[in-house]
Amino acid sequence: MTDTISDYLTRVRNAIRANHRVVEVPASNLKKEITKILFEKGYILNYKFDDSANVQGVIKIALKYNPVTKTSAIRNLERISSPGLRKYTGTTKLPRVMNGLGIAILSTSKGVMTDKEAKKQHVGGEVLCYVY
Repeated sequence: MTDTISDYLTRVRNAIRANHRVVEVPASNLKKEITKILFEKGYILNYKFDDSANVQGVIKIALKYNPVTKTSAIRNLERISSPGLRKYTGTTKLPRVMNGLGIAILSTSKGVMTDKEAKKQHVGGEVLCYVY
């Protein structure tokens, strides 16, 4: 597999469509940082890094649903930059997702962060995905 971030997003997307409560994803440092951002911004309920399963480890993600309408907190996960076509942005042209209601996750020289945090720190980088 060449695009592990796309696989991560697809597994979460498929689990949401199947109304699963928990999804397991093979771990990597970049996926751990993306999971932390999703938790901090309230898109997932909880997460757990399980390194005892195998050498690589597993991320267990508890998905968040509305208790009344049973809809997911994540409406859409969209991969932007791919291995064949990288998308980079500067500090002045950071993307706005859903007119500020969603987030863009960027990989910058100062670590993985959202578009709003990158704007505060005046850094640009590779746009990994949009979440709303």
